[in-house]
Order: sequence, then structure tokens, then C-alpha cells
Amino acid sequence: MTPTRGLILFAAAFVAGIINSIAGGGTLVTFPVLIWIGLDPKVANATSTVALWPGLVGSLWGYRREMSDSRRYLWRTGLTSLLGGAVGTLLLILTPSETFARLVPFLILFATLLFAAQESISRRLPTPGEPHARWWLGAILLLFGSAIYGAYFGAGNGIMILAVLGLLGINDIHRANGLKMFIAICLNSVAVVGFSISKLVRWPEALLMAVGAIAGGYVGARIARRVGRAMVRRAVVVIGILITILMLWRVWF
Repeated sequence: MTPTRGLILFAAAFVAGIINSIAGGGTLVTFPVLIWIGLDPKVANATSTVALWPGLVGSLWGYRREMSDSRRYLWRTGLTSLLGGAVGTLLLILTPSETFARLVPFLILFATLLFAAQESISRRLPTPGEPHARWWLGAILLLFGSAIYGAYFGAGNGIMILAVLGLLGINDIHRANGLKMFIAICLNSVAVVGFSISKLVRWPEALLMAVGAIAGGYVGARIARRVGRAMVRRAVVVIGILITILMLWRVWF
């Protein structure tokens, strides 16, 4: 690995860590860069997942104050994410990704639109502070599907998670981002183990990028807190639309 290539990989992971901390979608930075340096797409996807995982931990630490009253959400979302992550990891290991990749832009667009309408939907919840059991079941099923997708490819999965949390009445964007990081850590922990055992990871690139992702994740959490809820919400929607356009261009054109 040349110094120039190493610097590019580090910078890409740093930017991806910031993006993941604020809204999700950092994979759309690291994945193309790893393809550009010559990695097989499947190996690039696995390497990107491993590289960005430590950045999620950095982001969660950055949101630790906002997470102080969220314990009742952790075990349900955590267990769901672990199970969904296991399914998604197995799918990536055993199957080609071309067909599913063609659906990715539409999934991201749906999640972005859902998140944009989040406040309107939340106002119509029958019990905004304490969601009904059936509402919880629906949210958990959506989260399970999101976790499968997150482990399988992951680009834009943070937006899907934020949309599900919005449906549970979590309207504080910083608290939602902290929970999003916890969920992403759970599902990607399974993916990291599975991809490592399957020898899909390029470790020199992954370890270098992990350092950049940690720094970017912590910086992103601080940036998100300072710029305010409204600005972060707009950034989430803009990032989601940009990811949709990029994925449509890459997959369909």
C-alpha cells in the first residue's frame, strides 16, 4: 500500500465516520474507494463494513449523554439487530449481490421519504410517549428487515433505522442518532465476525480505515450536537436523496 493510497483510504473512512454519525450512508464513500483501488466488490463490501465498525463505537461514545434514558429500548432493538444482522451476513456470504443491489436505491428512497414525514406520523401516534404493543411489533419487524439489509450491504441503513425510531415516538434527533449507533454496532458485530471467518476482509486496508472511522465518528457526533436538530434533520433528508441518486446511477446506468 503506497502512502498516497493509504491517505486516500484514511480520508474516505474519516468522512464516512462523520456521515454515519450524522445520518448514515458512509458506505457510499468507502465502498467506491475500495472498488477504485482494485478490490473485488464483495471483498470491498466486507472490508468497508469491518473498517467502519469502530467508528460506530466512537459515535456512540459521542452520544453518551443523549443515551442516558434509553435503556428500555436497548434490549429489544439490540436483540432484533443481532438476529437480522446474522441473516444479512449469511445472505452476503452465500449469494451474489447483483439482484439485491438493484433494489437498494428504492429502499433508500423509501426510508428517506418516511424519515421526512416522521414528525407528521409521530403526531398521529395513539400514545406518542409509550407506543402500543402492536406498534412495537410492527417497528421491530421493520427493524429486523433493516438489520438484514444493513449487514448485507448497509448503504443508507442509518436512515432506515432513524425512520423506525421515529415511528416509535423518538423525536429527539440526537437521542435517535445514539440509538441508531447502538443498533448499527449490534448488527455489524455479527457481520464483522462472519466476514472475517469467511476471509472476505482485506485487513491492512480495514485496519487503516478503522482509525479514520473512529476519529470521524466522534467528530461527527460533536458536529451533529452543535448544529441543532433542524439542521441535522435537513442533512439526513439531503444525504438520503443524494445516496439514492448515486445508487441509481451506479446500478442502473
